[in-house]
Amino acid sequence: MEHRIPILNERDRQSLLWLRKHVGDARLSSAVDALTQGERKPYVSALCRYLGVWPPVASEPQSHSDAGKSIGDQYLAQIRTHLARQAHSQAR
Repeated sequence: MEHRIPILNERDRQSLLWLRKHVGDARLSSAVDALTQGERKPYVSALCRYLGVWPPVASEPQSHSDAGKSIGDQYLAQIRTHLARQAHSQAR
């Protein structure tokens, strides 16, 4: 099946595995046949739309998203401090 669908990254690979498990190879093969135009192979996302199913979205590792939030919180605190100083100097 992989030779009939372009796999661009790990997410595509995982989505294809999920599709094969949940809709079956026969239904997936029929969808590929229906969507194949000339030599262009259908992407995994096109197959999902055609079949009306969506694999679960893999979440990012918790430590990565927490790090992003803390950096964002630091910048917001700096902005608030800067705005407070500006408001205080304008009030004088």
